[in-house]
Amino acid sequence: MRHFAISLVALALAGCAAQAERAAAPTTSKETLATQIGEKPAPTSPPPGQQWLYGSAEGTIASVQVYRAMTDYILDQLRVDPAVTRLPYRQVILAMQSTPAAPRFDDCGNKPFAAVFDADETLIWNVGSMRYMAEQGKDFDPAIWDQWERSGAGKALAMPGAVEALKDMRDAGVTIVVNTNRTAANAKGTEDTLRAAGLGEFKHGETLYLMGDDDTGSSKDARRAAIAARYCVIAMAGDQLGDFSNAFNAKGISVADRRKLAANPAVSSLWGSGWFLLSNPVYGPSIRGSFDDIFTPETKWEPAR
Repeated sequence: MRHFAISLVALALAGCAAQAERAAAPTTSKETLATQIGEKPAPTSPPPGQQWLYGSAEGTIASVQVYRAMTDYILDQLRVDPAVTRLPYRQVILAMQSTPAAPRFDDCGNKPFAAVFDADETLIWNVGSMRYMAEQGKDFDPAIWDQWERSGAGKALAMPGAVEALKDMRDAGVTIVVNTNRTAANAKGTEDTLRAAGLGEFKHGETLYLMGDDDTGSSKDARRAAIAARYCVIAMAGDQLGDFSNAFNAKGISVADRRKLAANPAVSSLWGSGWFLLSNPVYGPSIRGSFDDIFTPETKWEPAR
């Protein structure tokens, strides 16, 4: 009987020890468990670039500033009387076969005035698709983007300052033309999206140029040339340097050489005076570079040990 009682006590003590061990063991979060079994945990907040661009007061103000500066520039240009200055209006679109390193700009003749804009993160914030992809842990998904181009009308927002600026430009007699790498197959969806965002009416092939309109893929140079053949383009706006010349996206160009090309004296005077760049810390060719690409050796510093 005594041995039986001792056994019961031993079993009870073992049970208590096991229970204490389970209580002391750290719990595994759903996020940690998802990582352990090969799944990407759902983000709890948007990426920093999206937080800044789409949510911050700073992102809003940066957009408004560019649009105000662009409107002021265009209205000032229209006050210039070529008969007095004896200088014809010139395109701000680079002439074909010229580059930012050796630019050439054609005279406008009697063509009507126009301003050319990229669409995504220039005229509109793609907040609907960007939120969905971020919540899914995706940087970009072409299948989702294709659906967004077709059905995103009403879920994209006009960039701060864009609606007012486009109205002022149109009232001054300037045609607004969009040159975007959205696809020609989804032209109607893009027309609907721009309209729903309050940016006005656009017609594919006339005031809306899309990837697939020619055989040069994502390069916008040939489309820009087609626009310049119809209009006197006195200002351009975009969020990527490729919105001004495809030379900035040349294959293999280094981060440093791309920066030098954009700042070289041959075109540097155009920034803010014909060429207007919107901020985009979310995606594009600018989001790349190693430590050595971004930080020059002479700036390297370490605290004293």
